[in-house]
Amino acid sequence: MSQHLAKPRTTAVILAGGTGQRVGLSIPKQLLKIAGKAVIEHTLSSFEKAESIDDVIVLMAPGYVPDVENIVTRAGFVKVRRIIEGGATRNETTELAIEALSEGLAEGEDANVLFHDAVRPLLSQRVIDDCVAALERYQAVDVAIPSADTIIVTRTHGEDGEFITEIPDRSRLRRGQTPQAFKLSTIRHAYEIAAGDPHFQATDDCSVVLKYLPDVPIHVVAGDEYNMKVTQPVDVFIADKLFQLGSTAAPDQNGEDDYRELLTGKTVVVFGGSYGIGHDIAQLAESYGATVYALGRSTTGTHVENPEEVDDALSRAYAETGRIDHVVNTAGVLRIGKLAETDNATIQEALRVNYLAPVQIARSAYKYLAETKGQLLLYTSSSYTRGRAEYSLYSSTKAAMVNLTQALADEWAADGVRVNCINPERTATPMRTKAFGQEPAESLLSSEAVARTSLDVLLSELTGHVIDVRQQDPTAAAGMASGFEQALASVLDRQDGVA
Repeated sequence: MSQHLAKPRTTAVILAGGTGQRVGLSIPKQLLKIAGKAVIEHTLSSFEKAESIDDVIVLMAPGYVPDVENIVTRAGFVKVRRIIEGGATRNETTELAIEALSEGLAEGEDANVLFHDAVRPLLSQRVIDDCVAALERYQAVDVAIPSADTIIVTRTHGEDGEFITEIPDRSRLRRGQTPQAFKLSTIRHAYEIAAGDPHFQATDDCSVVLKYLPDVPIHVVAGDEYNMKVTQPVDVFIADKLFQLGSTAAPDQNGEDDYRELLTGKTVVVFGGSYGIGHDIAQLAESYGATVYALGRSTTGTHVENPEEVDDALSRAYAETGRIDHVVNTAGVLRIGKLAETDNATIQEALRVNYLAPVQIARSAYKYLAETKGQLLLYTSSSYTRGRAEYSLYSSTKAAMVNLTQALADEWAADGVRVNCINPERTATPMRTKAFGQEPAESLLSSEAVARTSLDVLLSELTGHVIDVRQQDPTAAAGMASGFEQALASVLDRQDGVA
């Protein structure tokens, strides 16, 4: 293929020059931790996963380049090829990026560039891919969403305050987001012309093209409501809650040969393996060559609420196989009733089995999983985002599983230990039947389907995620965006019962 037909290189430029003053911080807001990770780490992760992105350059606030270097190293981001200090203004930072991107290009060679705010950490794969695809036809691309609010134009009259002078037609108004995408030659030319304007200033890069290259059409890609910018103190809270609610679509299923290759010779310990999802996980993993320890009260006499029995079970598995690669806990109890009418024994049972047991399992499993770079897999319920009457104990302990997952994923990341949490839709298990009686089979997930997804998660590189398993396949809108949409849909559907 001739050079002029070759696919141009596509680079994402992360603009991270903010100082954090508006959110009341002494550090740049892009280094603030949200959902267990620095904001910029979430942002970089989106581009690291994007198949349409070849590499990434970070323009960081002066003095904080080493902080980003540490994040990139710890997270293992291989696409980040340069981290340099940004300028005093947004325009200066863009100019530095253009200069860096132009280095090494052959004469006449062009490239694609996406400029993205580091403090927009909820960027979806769909928006990234749409921007890159649009550059096949257009030289400049913006991302925007319709304005849900009426926009007013005002003028100040001295001490009398502001008065409305115009109310534009809302149907034509859009709220700009990032990325903003360009052919490198186009944005470079726009800035070259702007350099001759002594009054040049702009808050974004599309406005530079619009003003100085008016004949270049700027295509608009549909953005996302949740592609928010963390600017004000309340944004920190909102973004954290969006990550908490947001779940991840299940990873693609492996083929039969892949399962066998990835599981042969591995050791899997399943607490709650007597029946239901745990039993099915154990059978599946064993069928693909893993050595499996399926532990349960009714089969092996293992009581997960007893720390000594948990320690002994893990120690025995390690002694017999020399390794533990995956630890799964599906054990749980569901007691329905009003809290004021619940006796102490029932309360203590719920806390010991649903909360303290996973904590003890995690603590005991850590040293074995650190040795194999393995994974701990926990389980939550669709009721975790909002508790309901008569489910106070169950819902609150299942919410705790999500927080435990996110906290341990962050805490154990440096040791290569992954931690994830499965959030199944209502599932046909003995525990559910005991609580609700017989229900129409078509209204429930099968425990085998949840077990299959659980196995896929165990064999993935995911960590710190809540993975939804639903009857309706949600993968058409994969990634963080789809997960948030699923979470919102689920919040509206909580009256249907628990998983």
